Amino acid sequence: MQRRTTAWFSPRLGMEMPLVAYGHAGQPLLMLPTAAADYLEYERFYLVDSIRPLIESGRVRAYSVNSVNRYSLLNERASPQLKALLLTRYNEYITEEVLPLIRNDAGDASARPLLTGASLGATLSANAYFRRPDLFRGVVAMAGSYDIRPYFDGYHDDNVYFNNPVAYLSNLDDDHYLPILRHADAIYVVTGQGKWEAPQRSVELSNVLRAKGIPHHLEMWGQDVDHDWPWWRKMLPFYLEKILG
Repeated sequence: MQRRTTAWFSPRLGMEMPLVAYGHAGQPLLMLPTAAADYLEYERFYLVDSIRPLIESGRVRAYSVNSVNRYSLLNERASPQLKALLLTRYNEYITEEVLPLIRNDAGDASARPLLTGASLGATLSANAYFRRPDLFRGVVAMAGSYDIRPYFDGYHDDNVYFNNPVAYLSNLDDDHYLPILRHADAIYVVTGQGKWEAPQRSVELSNVLRAKGIPHHLEMWGQDVDHDWPWWRKMLPFYLEKILG
């Protein structure tokens, strides 16, 4: 399996941002890490190994990047204004810096990567997709939470709102993004129902999508399915196979 790393100073985030790429061909897949983890987390916890057959066969070309969660959502010392602003800048980093790299790597200026992540990575990947469904093919969001208001203790501004999927999707009524979303064929909202899981968060997002006529798959795994790596290593290859056909 081909593996390459790179890094550059992101002018939007004001910090060095590394990236790792796996594979040589296929559907691009962008992986956003959990909690305050880094770009190598999915490799360390063998999630990359779980999709190795898809990568080595040239069906998937995977990428993983850092998040800014330790400076944003999980930073109790930062002001809520800064936390929310960093989320907006992070989405700009994904669309304006990472996406062009992926498209150049794939040799396709119109390539639309899939997004995925587990736990807080699901939150980030779902937000990135729903904000710009014109740029991404779909999302496999595993065991996420899609309402970020608990991280802001009552504070609200445009950056909180436009990074909070259950809020902005509930009010989405435009002639551009909504029609794109209503033709989506690769939205998977996945959760277990075991230890440390909160399946109602996935149900909440599903209810919003259903109310807007956005096709998606709410996948509720069993009560033995915990919020943990062994299950995410089963989920991701399972849904990639479904999407790729």
